[in-house]
Amino acid sequence: MSAVPGAKGRGLRGAVSDKADETFTRVTAGIPWRDFRKMLRGDDPERPNPRLKPHSESFWLHIKPTYYHESVTKIGHTFRLGILSTYLFVVEIITGLILMIWYAPTPERAYVDMVRILSNVPMGQLMRDVHRLAAEAMVIIVVLHMFRTFLTGSYKKPRQFTWVTGVILLIATLFLSFSGYLLPWDQLAFWAVTIGTSMVEASPTPPGLGFVGTALFNEPNWVGQFINLLLRGAPDIGAGGLLRFYLLHVFVLPLIVIFFFFIHYYKVVHFGISLPASEEEVGQDTANRVPADKRRYYLMDVAIDEIALIGLVTFILIAMSAFFYDAALEHVANPGKTPLHTTAPWYFFWLQGLLKIGDKIFWGLVVPGILIVLTFILPYIDYNPSRRGKDRRIALAAGFFFASSIMVLSYMGLPLYAVESPPAEEVVQEFMPEEGVGPVREIPWSDIEIGNYCTDKFVGSTPLSEFERVLLDFHERIASDEGLANGVGCIKVEATQPNLKRISFQIDYDDQLEGVRKQFIKAFYLHESSLYWEPFQF
Repeated sequence: MSAVPGAKGRGLRGAVSDKADETFTRVTAGIPWRDFRKMLRGDDPERPNPRLKPHSESFWLHIKPTYYHESVTKIGHTFRLGILSTYLFVVEIITGLILMIWYAPTPERAYVDMVRILSNVPMGQLMRDVHRLAAEAMVIIVVLHMFRTFLTGSYKKPRQFTWVTGVILLIATLFLSFSGYLLPWDQLAFWAVTIGTSMVEASPTPPGLGFVGTALFNEPNWVGQFINLLLRGAPDIGAGGLLRFYLLHVFVLPLIVIFFFFIHYYKVVHFGISLPASEEEVGQDTANRVPADKRRYYLMDVAIDEIALIGLVTFILIAMSAFFYDAALEHVANPGKTPLHTTAPWYFFWLQGLLKIGDKIFWGLVVPGILIVLTFILPYIDYNPSRRGKDRRIALAAGFFFASSIMVLSYMGLPLYAVESPPAEEVVQEFMPEEGVGPVREIPWSDIEIGNYCTDKFVGSTPLSEFERVLLDFHERIASDEGLANGVGCIKVEATQPNLKRISFQIDYDDQLEGVRKQFIKAFYLHESSLYWEPFQF
């Protein structure tokens, strides 16, 4: 019997095995199955090393170094913050594309589409929660990555331009997250973006250019208004502004991030990851001169570490989104109603803190502009060749002072800092916030019984129901507020429709400054589904 063609005397089984190994080698761009098993077992590579071939022939691996210095692969040196920020950006792209399928960037559709995604689209809320959580995490990781680079002095020669591209990526990341704030078209989105764009409106017109604004816009201070109009598409946020922020979020800013990411990554690969400062002489850079006994190959040692990190981060994102984190959707955007304690996104709290210090042009534009410029030119004005901490005391002290200032300013940017609202309104806001949940909405619908409950006549049952416990806390909160002398609070519950209750908060108190007795009333309509509640103030 003649042999099967191509079997070369090994029979059908041998021919199939050879063909399978050939196919596997093609798929892995040069690694045969036998060596792949050795990689998984942690065995040393053969000579010549077939694991280097994919770095020249594989589409995905040709941009990765074939090996690293063992010192830079330790988790305590880089904390893998670079690969982690890149992966979070990929998560944003994937989840963003999924959300785009059910979303239209118009004021008539945006909020309705968000409700549909959260309620009718399978795993829609999970996708939105992961998208929002990954965006918040990406901001934190990119900031930490920049700070780690500063602490280790890795921005110094020859990596100055690598630092510059990193600053651009940081700014693009911040605005990528900020531009996504408007898309849900709820109250949080509308007023956060309104605050942000109004800061741009304060941009001063350079001296000597006022005549341009007078001639074209009949307004000498035209620069701020022009930029504001460019962002909003109209004097106020509307359909034009929503469409602009949508295009920024899904097209312009992602392209900027991708473009500068490849420049940034090319520079990182070209110069190598800087070694710990203690392993190099002052002023020297030996990251690309890795001795054979110090090499740690990407396949599979470093690759396994990165895959394990990505798997862990993916698990954390999904677990937190499924059980702990909730990207809440507030009321539909209402230009005529400003929610109490409106703020910009948390990563711009420091800007709001600066605005509380004084003039919004100086503190809101000039000072942040100076800080951004200094961050860009840092590698070019730091002439100290040493990256060792003991030789960089002034730079490190300045860095920690800057980080501490940002944290203090962020605290100052919180809604309750240096912002005075009527004490009675603050109390009601705690128990029934206009946006968010609050203690009252956490009570089961059936436990909110019809009636008028006043703190001076309160007689609770034993044990206390959830509603009675909230009423008791309401009483204690009023009694502890010095601005509500002799205060008496009442919560009135009325049934207006079968599935709708009207909850009125009333606080009577003595205003010691004016010497009169005052009354504050604020009412809410609460639906049985707890998805709808509308505040009315009297």
